[in-house]
Amino acid sequence: MTDGIHKDRLDKLEALRADGQDPFPPRVPRGTPVAELLDGFDDRHGEVATVAGRLGVVRDFGKLRFAHLTDRSGSLQIGFQRDRLPDFWPTRKRIESNDLVSIKGELGVTKKGEPTLWASEVTLAGKALRPAPEKWHGLVDTEQRYRMRYVDLFANPEVRRDFMTRSRIVREVRAYFDSLDYLEVETPMLQPLFGGAAARPFTTHHNALDMPLFLRIAPELYLKRLIVGGMERVYEIGRVFRNEGISTRHNPEFTMLESYEAWADYRDIMARVEGLFAHLCKTVLDGRTKVTFRDQEYDLAPPFQKQAYLDLFAEHNPGVDWFDVDSVTRRAKELNLPIDGIEAGKLANDVFEATVEDQLTGPVFVYDYPVAISPLAKRKPEDPRVTERFELFLAGMELGNAFSELNDPIDQEQRFLAQVDDKDDETPGEVDIDYVTALEYGMPPAGGLGIGIDRLCMLFSGSASIRDVVLFPLLRRIDPAAASADPDAAADATNDNGGAANESSQ
Repeated sequence: MTDGIHKDRLDKLEALRADGQDPFPPRVPRGTPVAELLDGFDDRHGEVATVAGRLGVVRDFGKLRFAHLTDRSGSLQIGFQRDRLPDFWPTRKRIESNDLVSIKGELGVTKKGEPTLWASEVTLAGKALRPAPEKWHGLVDTEQRYRMRYVDLFANPEVRRDFMTRSRIVREVRAYFDSLDYLEVETPMLQPLFGGAAARPFTTHHNALDMPLFLRIAPELYLKRLIVGGMERVYEIGRVFRNEGISTRHNPEFTMLESYEAWADYRDIMARVEGLFAHLCKTVLDGRTKVTFRDQEYDLAPPFQKQAYLDLFAEHNPGVDWFDVDSVTRRAKELNLPIDGIEAGKLANDVFEATVEDQLTGPVFVYDYPVAISPLAKRKPEDPRVTERFELFLAGMELGNAFSELNDPIDQEQRFLAQVDDKDDETPGEVDIDYVTALEYGMPPAGGLGIGIDRLCMLFSGSASIRDVVLFPLLRRIDPAAASADPDAAADATNDNGGAANESSQ
């Protein structure tokens, strides 16, 4: 902090201390939320109130100063008059834009009719040693915004609103499942075996037990143990971790909702998903059902469209048989997809993703996925090649995955063994024998669901990138020496992709 602006603020800090004023007091008068004061403001003229928040740009007119104060709920103009603040006035310039303050005063309006709090007492709550970004040319660089989220939140009100919307979405997801008599539970994030999805895990080591552990890629197998235990309806909202790429849809650490319901199947879970969206439209969108996402409008009102996976594959890949390796391989080569060392079912699904997913505007349930790519789902009695599984798509983006849960321990063990035989970096290295044992004690028919909360928040807030709805997305680390010398410049110097760009399914 050696430039002129920082030195000027440091000088003011020392001047405050020299006069016996604490620039960082332990407590100040707490304020009424700005939004509460603005509600019915016409009836509040003359009322004395206190507000607390961050000062915006100060406009000085000699005997009169104006600045907007912003708290979490909104912004209100503050008027500083010399006659109302005789003790404060001589040192008024020590309190400036971006400082945190508590202000008591009288509610009124300016000559132009703008709601204003005319200050009678000003208390410094925290001296800012850095100015806020300039209004029109401030914190706009995408990478810098993600790195300096603490600035992004107070500099860009729409960002703050998006994260408040995220909080509301999570709260309403909980309310929906609670209303259906589900129990919210917590399962281990550190797991001795990783499973429940096809993904590459993060690995760590527990010193006391001298054993490797994995950050979970999904809570699924633990939640289904609870169904065996008789809890019947459970859900969890929590972090999962996948050691894969970063893109507009993927962050290595993300939030997942998973729910399981005994005595249900995937048709029941489709109804649950439609019910959840109806609830979110009512509570988060205040009754609206239409959202704008990536410049296109979508109607989230149920019922959603339904299309079979194999029908879509055949439609977009004429003459290609999903179950014929040679046929799929030829198609994969036409699409310039990697083929070496890739298991046949995964390769066929890669073709599906490359040719079909972007065409799924939705919202649409794609159902009946092949067994080869659904190791935890129950086979469909009418066609044992496929499972009772569906995924929800909108704008070419997968939002959720669900199925009738496989509860046959013999079939489950065989599928686990097949996974291990076809092992690559994204499949479990050994069979989860304890989970198979749990199934041997008997699990009732059940329907399970997984929904990516971050993608749900993207949709409901209209955000194009997952990093716009994750408070602190993972980014490439910058040079600590450069950051120490000039944090703003170091953040600005990094590239925008955070260090990776490859797509990988969550």
